[in-house]
Amino acid sequence: MTGDTQEPQPAPSPTDPTRRRVVAVGAGALAVAGLGGGALAVDAVAGERTPATKDGLPEDCYVLTSETVEGPYYIDADKIRRDVTEDREGIPLLLGLKVIDAETCRPIRNAAVDIWHCDAAGVYSGYEGMGNGGGGPAPTGEPPTGSPTGAPPGGNPGGHQEPTDDTRYLRGTWKTDRHGHVTFRTVFPGWYRGRCVHIHTKVHVDGEWTDAGYEGGHTCHTGQFFFDEESVVATETVEPYASNTAERTLLSEDTIYDQSGTTGGLLRLRYDRRDITKGVHASLTVGVDPEATHDGQDAPPPPSASASPSAT
Repeated sequence: MTGDTQEPQPAPSPTDPTRRRVVAVGAGALAVAGLGGGALAVDAVAGERTPATKDGLPEDCYVLTSETVEGPYYIDADKIRRDVTEDREGIPLLLGLKVIDAETCRPIRNAAVDIWHCDAAGVYSGYEGMGNGGGGPAPTGEPPTGSPTGAPPGGNPGGHQEPTDDTRYLRGTWKTDRHGHVTFRTVFPGWYRGRCVHIHTKVHVDGEWTDAGYEGGHTCHTGQFFFDEESVVATETVEPYASNTAERTLLSEDTIYDQSGTTGGLLRLRYDRRDITKGVHASLTVGVDPEATHDGQDAPPPPSASASPSAT
């Protein structure tokens, strides 16, 4: 089976409700090339040193990363790959994560990490029939000004939606190395009405990596990664983002982000402030409880915010 072939996803075994399987892709998808023409190695971002506190421990130790809702656009059994870009246009983004046990600060190796997010127009693969974040056709024209008002159009923000098509761009799964690092190559996400710019993630542990992908185990973390306003504003005048006319929700207005900085999933970003189109390096340490089960259905209620509620 090659990674370029869209085939029906294997069904879970009726005797094993925790069984989880993902479709492997060809070896060609494993090479994460330099970003924006530079010769950046795959682990360069993921291997950054975390700032230390006064007691010498990394600042991310002993802190659980916030749990959030799964959202309606998760698709299990995604492709095993680090480069999830496919044919999507946008600013190159290299996402480097380190997954640690928040209690011991030890890296978690061989965990399966999922990421998925919308494209520059706010459209999720697998759900193109639902348009821009579940709210109509992908927008075109000049971006709007002012704060968003009204409820997010269409969709089912609180529950899972069945896919409308077989596209799978900007989705992928990869395993952490012995240092807990995992890196994905993608593009800077766009936005849609009711949500700030974000990337979804899940971390699965205690499963088994096989030739077919990842099977079994349980989900110990369901979260989202967020982008600071300065970086998002820098994308607004760059195509294809400039053609996205959806009302944009600010980070401070979002109903999912808990405003707690890196604990809440706020990414550390590095890019050329003079030209963001050269590419963005994003990194974060994700502290999880490997013994817990957090599948996105048990997340706490979102914080109070001025934006319209949406769980996508």
